[in-house]
Amino acid sequence: MSSPKIKIFLDGADRPAILEMAKNPLVSGFTTNPSLMKKAGVKDYKAYCQEILTQIGGKPISFEVFADDLPTMKRQGKEIATWGKNVYVKIPISNSTGESTIPLIREMSQGGVQINITAILTLTQVWETCQAVKGGAPAIVSVFAGRIADTGRDPMPTMTASAELCRETGPKVECLWASTREAYNVVQAEASGSHIITAPADVIKKVTGFGKDLKSVSLDTVKTFKADSEAAGFSL
Repeated sequence: MSSPKIKIFLDGADRPAILEMAKNPLVSGFTTNPSLMKKAGVKDYKAYCQEILTQIGGKPISFEVFADDLPTMKRQGKEIATWGKNVYVKIPISNSTGESTIPLIREMSQGGVQINITAILTLTQVWETCQAVKGGAPAIVSVFAGRIADTGRDPMPTMTASAELCRETGPKVECLWASTREAYNVVQAEASGSHIITAPADVIKKVTGFGKDLKSVSLDTVKTFKADSEAAGFSL
């Protein structure tokens, strides 16, 4: 794979990285979440989101609700949806007590709100989500392939089946490969039939090296070791 056909979204909340990646032709959109925002030191949620919207040239971006009860999720989601036509409201598949958000997902999608359903790990969750958004506004179904792999399971069967379910649901429903860990996940995501993969900036930058001669990579690695040992002043 020299030039991926799958859409690549930046996953992060670091402002300099977002501004840099907004200029990268490989990047088609953006995702973030409350944990990434906390890590980036965001204090004013709304101000941060609205400022970022002025910097990304109209590319799609997902901002997540952070309430833990469905009525407040709905209120937050409706407000977030007003921030721009390129905004997707990110809603987790359940709240922290395990209560399903499918009723809210259905209501918002059928009401015309673009949504990104997140924290999905099972095919049952994918199927329920697809049923909820069928015939509604454009939707992204975010399946956490990396977290599936973290449990010692191969994520490919789940991702392939998820992508197929999304395609069967309709052209406005896209399957997203989430919790990306390494550049090869881009290859896997495309092979699975997923529409989108979201990845941190350091992973996206590695995509430009796809197809590079392995002997050259080996030499570059040795050169890095040499430069680092010299910079550290090591001696024996």
